[in-house]
Amino acid sequence: MPNHIDEGMVPNINYLVFRKCTPSWRISQAPLHFYDVTYVTAGSACYIIDGVDYEIHKGDLFCLPPGSIREAETKHSNLMHCFAVNFELKDLHGYQAKLPFPLISHIGIHKDLLRLYHELVFTWLEKEPGYAIKSCGLFILILHLLFERIVYNIDSSGKDSRVKKVCRYITRHFADKPSVRNLATLTGLNPVYFGALFKKEIGVTVHQYSAKTRIKNGENMLKSGEFTVADVAERCGYSDVFYFYKQFKSIMGFAPSACIPKRGT
Repeated sequence: MPNHIDEGMVPNINYLVFRKCTPSWRISQAPLHFYDVTYVTAGSACYIIDGVDYEIHKGDLFCLPPGSIREAETKHSNLMHCFAVNFELKDLHGYQAKLPFPLISHIGIHKDLLRLYHELVFTWLEKEPGYAIKSCGLFILILHLLFERIVYNIDSSGKDSRVKKVCRYITRHFADKPSVRNLATLTGLNPVYFGALFKKEIGVTVHQYSAKTRIKNGENMLKSGEFTVADVAERCGYSDVFYFYKQFKSIMGFAPSACIPKRGT
């Protein structure tokens, strides 16, 4: 069964390392029975993959799928430093999954990735109780960031920290419908400037983001089967259930009642 990238992936890590190559470092020719994802943080190396020569350099992500024939050696004049992770990959249904990454992607050096990689290596080496599940979780976060940069062409680390703070505040206090002025106060910015900054960073206005957050929370409540549409409207900060119904359908594309589980299902 083919994997869809939005279904989620579960890696099973076999080996990982932060490698500082010596002049004698090399990998002898052999087939891969796992994924090898290598993030180069310094220097360069020469790989031969399926008989084709490649050079990888600082800021490159090298993604080798199972079945590749691999051999490699570092550049003696520019020794490679890298994080390398070998792993098997399945989707949430237990089928073998595929990473939709090119063989080489130049993603640059990013502090958020480095922080996660270093924490991953520390966790793997310390092997404290629960290290396997924590290592898996950290690597999934790394894969998520790689998906953002390589597949979706976005860089969430570049978003203004003040806007991130406000987005989290709105999520926690969605039913309160905080005003732009009150949210701007959290950032210390002028309300007009803050509103413009928010739209530039998120792509929608504060009011649009706040409304979508309330409606998405309302959808979750309705799916639980515990509440009526009127109950959810009130819990999401709507005094008019008809306006909640209208806004829900406008944002979601279907009526709120469609979310309520049928009895016996």
